[in-house]
Amino acid sequence: MPAIAKTVTGLSAAAARGFADSYGKDPETVWSAPGRVNLIGEHTDYNQGLVLPFAIEQRTVVAAARGAGNVVAVTSTLYPGQVRARLAEIAPGAVSGWSAYPFGVAWALNEPGGLGGGVELFIDSLVPAGGGLSSSAALEIAVACALNELWALSASRPQLVHASQRAENEVVGAPTGIMDQFASLLGEAGSAVFLDCRTEQTQIVPLRLREAGLELVLIDTGERHAHASGGYAARRASCERAARELGVTSLRDIGVDDLDRIARVLDEETFRRARHVVTENERVAATVRALGEGDLAAVGRLLTASHRSMRDDFEISTPALDLAVDVALGADALGARMTGGGFGGAAIAITGRDGVAGLTRSALEAFGTAGMPAPRVEVVRPSAGARREA
Repeated sequence: MPAIAKTVTGLSAAAARGFADSYGKDPETVWSAPGRVNLIGEHTDYNQGLVLPFAIEQRTVVAAARGAGNVVAVTSTLYPGQVRARLAEIAPGAVSGWSAYPFGVAWALNEPGGLGGGVELFIDSLVPAGGGLSSSAALEIAVACALNELWALSASRPQLVHASQRAENEVVGAPTGIMDQFASLLGEAGSAVFLDCRTEQTQIVPLRLREAGLELVLIDTGERHAHASGGYAARRASCERAARELGVTSLRDIGVDDLDRIARVLDEETFRRARHVVTENERVAATVRALGEGDLAAVGRLLTASHRSMRDDFEISTPALDLAVDVALGADALGARMTGGGFGGAAIAITGRDGVAGLTRSALEAFGTAGMPAPRVEVVRPSAGARREA
């Protein structure tokens, strides 16, 4: 059993013990859900576009049981104290802080028919917060799956995804799309999830990297971001403005052949934001085709082109993320790009298995020379989605 799997198994047992210590009884169920790395397709999800994420081995665990009355209680090893709220009183603007994520999921699942009841949750996680690995979606999906069971909701997978997205959009206040939640819920070992965010159709796409002697390497810069503030919301607003000015439902309706035309309609900055989304959709589709053909060199080139677009057109990279990508390419990676919403977080690279150690040394040396904190460099492998642990 891989070391990380042992860690997740231990985390589940520890969460069950933590639940018992916090609430004086055993949990009725324990669920886990993974973080995700987006191979390619950044800021396309809320534009009804195409994305290609994969679930990772690091997971968030939720131990849960029904509780008395109509109260939702949340405890976590990650934050001090216990937070409680009456289910009927949870609403957008009524809760804040980290507990807004589990409270928001409870609100979204309960709102349609008031089918929920009191519940007690204990949360632990191996997914680093703010690192571009979607710790928020891992938490939301794990909580959604636990509540779906405890409240006997029989919710479909898309319903769980949309409840989680509503929690993040309306209660937390982060204007994110549906990619992260779908990846956390549907991921499969060794594969990515190709998602059309307009139709919500999904396809499991085998990556076959290990058979080719390749690994996915994550370079976590240590810079932390918060999607509920600043640049992420501004980029989404730019995309929505572009769609309005172009008279389309979303930028999904614009193709690469339209770029010359829309450049004459939009102001320079808004055009660059739109150009990133339009060309990124094309890169995602091309990546899926290349994976099907086994052309991993082409996949690498597409990843690198994606980073340049995010750096130059969408302007969501940082000097640390650019350095991580440059180091990876200098260490003979097939391709590299920042991953996640931007403004911090991590980069992902495809490199030969024999090149991982050299890439790691190069990254540590380059960041030290630049006077930046040492990055965390590790191999990440596509893993399974949400599952019941106990």
